[in-house]
Amino acid sequence: MAQSKKGARASGLAIETFRHDGARHFGTTPFKALGHPLAAPKGRDLAKTLRKRAPIAVFDPDGLLASFAAFYGLGSDDVGGVYVQRREDTGKKILGRTTQSVHTLPWSKARTVLVAAFDAKRTIEQLRAVLPKATYFSFDDLRIPTEWLSNKRQYLDGRNFATNFAFLRDEPGHHTAVRTANYWGGYGATDAEMWLCLFGANGDVLAEWTEKLPTAGGTIVIDSRAVRERFGLGPFAGSLFLHALRILGHDIVKYALDTYGDDDTVLSATHDANAWPADLYAGLPAPALGERVVLWVQNSHPIPIPARGISFGIMGGSSTVAYDEEVPPFATRAIDVGALLPKVRWPQQLEIHAGRYFVRPRYEIERNGRSRIAHANVERTDLKPDATIAKLGPEFGKGFILPFPLPPLGRYRTTLLPTPMATGQKNTPIAVAILDKRGKEVVRRSLGNVPRRHETLVDIDALLDGAKLGGFGHAELTYDFRKGSAADGWLHGIARFEDRQTGHVAETSFGAHIFNTLAVYKDEPQSYSGPPPGLSTRLFLRVGPAPAETFCHLIYAASLPWRPKSETALVLTGADGKEVATETVRIPCGGSLFWQVRDVFDAATRAKAGPNSYVLVRDPTCRLFGFHGLDTGAAFSLDHMFGF
Repeated sequence: MAQSKKGARASGLAIETFRHDGARHFGTTPFKALGHPLAAPKGRDLAKTLRKRAPIAVFDPDGLLASFAAFYGLGSDDVGGVYVQRREDTGKKILGRTTQSVHTLPWSKARTVLVAAFDAKRTIEQLRAVLPKATYFSFDDLRIPTEWLSNKRQYLDGRNFATNFAFLRDEPGHHTAVRTANYWGGYGATDAEMWLCLFGANGDVLAEWTEKLPTAGGTIVIDSRAVRERFGLGPFAGSLFLHALRILGHDIVKYALDTYGDDDTVLSATHDANAWPADLYAGLPAPALGERVVLWVQNSHPIPIPARGISFGIMGGSSTVAYDEEVPPFATRAIDVGALLPKVRWPQQLEIHAGRYFVRPRYEIERNGRSRIAHANVERTDLKPDATIAKLGPEFGKGFILPFPLPPLGRYRTTLLPTPMATGQKNTPIAVAILDKRGKEVVRRSLGNVPRRHETLVDIDALLDGAKLGGFGHAELTYDFRKGSAADGWLHGIARFEDRQTGHVAETSFGAHIFNTLAVYKDEPQSYSGPPPGLSTRLFLRVGPAPAETFCHLIYAASLPWRPKSETALVLTGADGKEVATETVRIPCGGSLFWQVRDVFDAATRAKAGPNSYVLVRDPTCRLFGFHGLDTGAAFSLDHMFGF
């Protein structure tokens, strides 16, 4: 790794990662369409052609020109004028040009016109009527195969670009497995497939293939060992690009990612990346004494991350340290955080200045010969303190709750660390409570008005101070408005779990929500499907391969008292998506349930379900928050579950 230095760093990638401006709702689709691995060579060819014809005129009706230029190097010298359709878009600067109304385009007498849009055939026909002698190009030259599309009439429909990245590694002692289900089939998709492209450490394509998805609810498993054997590959650590084709319903590829080794020193669980790259990520823990923390950066674009394009700083600090090496397109790099910032120590935490170059990254912690992987989170740049949250009143009870599992205390020691996750968070008033499995509050303590740069580590053992929990329970971080009023609803934290006997560690991180209220504030409470209030649950619990035991911790968090007990169906589902057996459990409101699959379904039932089975956790009466893990006795994994 090249030496890193303090000081100026490269500016971020000037792409638009999300669009919802009232007139045009594109979501995350445009940058996915422009930077898709199959679109990339076509984009480079188009840009090369346009540069040869410079200066060109650009009609930019949807505001996509800047993102295309950032990906493929079109510059101000190549563009003679930029024309827009909406009157309110005129007078802006794009590629150094002041935008003009498309009404004036015929006066330009341009010989080459780029229509910076998809589905541009009709638009080009209209422009030919007023500028007939020009040669026209459009982003339709970048299209992926038509037969892949869910909506053939609207190219930028989000369902056409249900894509994501997974970290996939297969090296001596380190393996990975991506697991999910064909939840699109539940929305009516009948011929869905998954296109997969595996990029090596330097961005080279190691394998490319398409898999037909199983019937609705069927299991999808991509194991690094099987991939390596199938394609005759050597060791690799890279990015797996996933694109779900011809799907309905959800336009996000969600998955659980298990990392495992050749022995019990390597075992952890994490989940899907955010499908869009952010400016900042936070919640990256500094290494504790004797630990090595590595950030796995997966370049998510068809252009290099420039040297010094990524930097790191202590949360709440004023300086950053840049990573000096260039990262090629779609390449993966392991960045040793301790080598960059040798003086930082847990419970300090770091901010990642990512420049929109990569999706939510994983970090790996090595300690005492053991390894575990977790992920950082998107740090919001658009949030400001919301004075209304402190005044929500009795209709929202506790308001925002950040629930953490407390697995059986006899085996696990748990620590919590609040993590600032928005640039507007300067001081945050926080309280922590411990609740037993019945929902009874055992301990509550204020953490005060926690500053952005803090080291407020909550040790559950010390907080209990001899108080009895009764085996397992959960903790809740909430706002403490007696200590301050600043809140934005984006309260986050890291939970770290350590096996008292083996020293194996797992950790998870996530954010707060309002749980199980009828009244709605903005988009809270959230539901796994449909609009709020979020009074339903549909969680995916993959059943790990033997001899590992699969366990689950379900939390019935409630901002206000809701139904006294849940009506939670645990549906054991085979790899073919068919229900094998169902058991019902009832969790007290405000309480939790720690359970193992073997304790709910006997050996004969599990054998009938077969390999690659899963449990669908379904409850139409309330929203539960869930955590899943594997346990070998010598090691364990633990992370929160995904819903669909």
